Amino acid sequence: MNLILFDSASARKKLLPFTYTRPMAEIRVGILTIADKWRKHLNSEVSYLTEDYLSKKFTVQFEKQNLYISGNLCPDELVITAIKNLKPNQKLVKEGVLLASLEEKRTFNAIGEGCKEAEYEGEITLITQNWHIFKQNGAQIRADFELVTKGRSSHPISDPYTRVYNQENIFIEEGASIKDATLNAENGPIYIGKNANIEEGAIIRGPFAICNNSTVNSNARMRGDITIGPWSKVGGEVSNSIIFGFSNKGHDGFLGNSVIGEWCNIGADTNTSNLKNNYDLIKVWDYEKGSFINSGEQFCGLMMGDHSKCGINTMFNTGTIVGVAANIFGPGFPRTFIPSFAWGGPAGFSTFKLLKVYEMAEVSMRRRHGNFNEEEKEILSTIFEIEAQYRTWEN
Repeated sequence: MNLILFDSASARKKLLPFTYTRPMAEIRVGILTIADKWRKHLNSEVSYLTEDYLSKKFTVQFEKQNLYISGNLCPDELVITAIKNLKPNQKLVKEGVLLASLEEKRTFNAIGEGCKEAEYEGEITLITQNWHIFKQNGAQIRADFELVTKGRSSHPISDPYTRVYNQENIFIEEGASIKDATLNAENGPIYIGKNANIEEGAIIRGPFAICNNSTVNSNARMRGDITIGPWSKVGGEVSNSIIFGFSNKGHDGFLGNSVIGEWCNIGADTNTSNLKNNYDLIKVWDYEKGSFINSGEQFCGLMMGDHSKCGINTMFNTGTIVGVAANIFGPGFPRTFIPSFAWGGPAGFSTFKLLKVYEMAEVSMRRRHGNFNEEEKEILSTIFEIEAQYRTWEN
């Protein structure tokens, strides 16, 4: 069956800024991206039906019959069974939300039209807001751990100075290096990817996942429900946060209840607030509404889009949204919604010019084995135009 993971315009807007640069299914939650979860569960390659400006990088392949699955739906055995039972020209919905359909070629936002409806009665994991990524991360690490380690044996821990708790809940891939660390998997699994590096004095509590070629720096404190994507470096104190990959938070400072995109850099001693002093619920910027909304969450830190950076000692307030390719620096708390291509901080912003962004992106991607090509330029150029409405200082 030809598997296509599709975006919907409404869901995609709510997951900005992360979906500015990727389809919904390329969001990492747990060990894997949502797309990787479907690949493994259905033993199938995937393609993507998404916005036009992303479709050169994330292509779509049609056949006569196509299985369309919502890109923000995380698989489990019950929903997989329901999807496999779909008949041609039938769609699976949950309380009016389209989950999947089996039908012929469709255009973006026309999926499911005219199909017979089947209501799904079970529970689902649907990532519909940015904070759902970190809220679901612990559960998704557990699910992915079972998926990626089933029928396989972990490589042993050879270092005599590493202390381990609940070793049967720890899986280590080939080439990983662990020296004089503490791994506590009593509260959830710990997954250490291929060629990952856990340095001396690091303390790691599960659920925790570090992907291939990433590093936890010496004396770091990883407090659980954490995913570190590939080719990243992480230090300091981290709690209930996801780094998609190819990013750096290598120094001291606290990151909590946060999501960091790809090609980001967090300056030394940067801290995120994830809880208001009065314990009130946190308001966050909503791209679909164009205003701040009540998240309903007491804990929410920083959401930072791809290619964004911050200088040393940056202080982020609760519920801060940072767009794509922003550069934040200076003393004090910056605003809690920072548009893409913003340059500055609490003292004010100017525009991070597109040519300068290209130069920065080319250097940062080359450092971590990325390729800044014409497709990447076109994506950033399109986002630059879309986000112009939020760069009010240009007016």
